[in-house]
Amino acid sequence: MFTEETPLEVSLPLSVKPLASPFPSDCPGLLSDAMTDVPVDSAAAARTSAPEGLTLAEEEELRSELAKVEEEIGTLRQVLAAKERHCGELKRKLGLTPLDGLKQNLSKSWHDVQVSNAYVKTSEKLGEWNDKVTQSDFYKKTQETLSQAGQKTSAALSNVGSVISRKLGDMRNSATFKSFEDRVGTIKSRVVGSRENSTEGLHSPSGAGDKPPQDNAPF
Repeated sequence: MFTEETPLEVSLPLSVKPLASPFPSDCPGLLSDAMTDVPVDSAAAARTSAPEGLTLAEEEELRSELAKVEEEIGTLRQVLAAKERHCGELKRKLGLTPLDGLKQNLSKSWHDVQVSNAYVKTSEKLGEWNDKVTQSDFYKKTQETLSQAGQKTSAALSNVGSVISRKLGDMRNSATFKSFEDRVGTIKSRVVGSRENSTEGLHSPSGAGDKPPQDNAPF
């Protein structure tokens, strides 16, 4: 029972307004454009459709194995990077330059090429072709022809040399060459004799007495 002294309190419901949209009503295209920017998980989308010929269990097993392999690859890359850093430190302490490393790499590469199956097979093929060529009739005939040509050329050169020597000997023994040689000797002796006489005349003491005496008497 309510008395007159107790006021009556009535709670009225609050009016709730709807939330305003972030996009204006006059731009309906913005909503679709904004939805296109939402990233989509490709792995989750791929899981929805399993490849043909694989069950879901097989797909999950393959994905698990792929994840393990990728993790092992990452671990091996880290180990390789650490090993390369350690190798560089050792080379630096030993005083090895990058040029030395390049030489070692080239030597190792050449050695790998020499021991490779392709190089060995190629060498064997070249050896077989060389044997076939050297044993062929055409090669033998060509070699014989070249040998005969070389012998003929040597004989011709020796004949030419002997002929020239004989001609020179005949010229020296001829009367014309002897008379020319005698004339040259005579001219040489005359030139040498005239030089000796002129030298003696310049150094003789009688040359000074030919000058007239100077009169040094006082006036």
